[in-house]
Amino acid sequence: MAEGITAKKPTRIQLRNRKRILDAALDVFSQHGYRGATLDQIAAEAGLSKPNILYYFEGKEDIHVTLLNKLMDAWLDPLRHIDPHGDPLEEILRYVHRKLEMSREFPRESRLFANEVLQGAPRMGPHLETGLKELVDDTARVIEDWIAQGRLAPVDPRHLIFSIWATTQHYADFDAQVQVLMEGRDVHKGASEFLDTLYRRMLAP
Repeated sequence: MAEGITAKKPTRIQLRNRKRILDAALDVFSQHGYRGATLDQIAAEAGLSKPNILYYFEGKEDIHVTLLNKLMDAWLDPLRHIDPHGDPLEEILRYVHRKLEMSREFPRESRLFANEVLQGAPRMGPHLETGLKELVDDTARVIEDWIAQGRLAPVDPRHLIFSIWATTQHYADFDAQVQVLMEGRDVHKGASEFLDTLYRRMLAP
C-alpha cells in the first residue's frame, strides 16, 4: 500500500455480511467437517450467493482459517486466566467450570476444533506448536510449583489439562449421545457438580 494511503474502513453492511458468512460457515463446518463442507452449503446457510461469499473470502479454506483463528484466541483465554498467586484448587476448579460453560455456550466452536484436530490439524498446526504449546508449558510449570509447595496432590500437569479438556468438551462434541443417555436430566448442572467433586477429591493435598 502506498505511503499515506490507508485502507478503507468496512461499511456496516460489509461487517454484517462478513459476520453472517462466518456464522453460517460455523454451522456448516461443525456439522460436516472441513472436507464435507462446501461453499454452496455456506452460501445457502447464509442466504447469500456464492459470488457474494467470494467477495469477502478467497474460498472455503480462508473462511475456515478465519474461524479457527478466532476460536483459538477465545478457547485459550480461560487457561491464560489461571492465577499463579491464587488458591491452586480454586483456580483449577474455576478453569474446569469455565470450560464446561463454554461447551454449553459454544458447542459449534468445540466441534469445529475437534474436527480440525481429528484431521491432523492441517490448518491449525502452527497454533498448536506455538501458542497452545507455550501456554500449556507455562501452565504446567505453575501446577508443578503448586505440587512442590504441597498445595496440590501430585499429578502429571499435562494429563490433568488433557483430562479437563476431555471431561468438559465431551458435553459439546458428543451432545447427541449425551442427550439420549441423560433422558431429559439437567446435563450441565449434574456435570458441574460431578466434575467439581471429581477434581476436588483428586487434587486436594
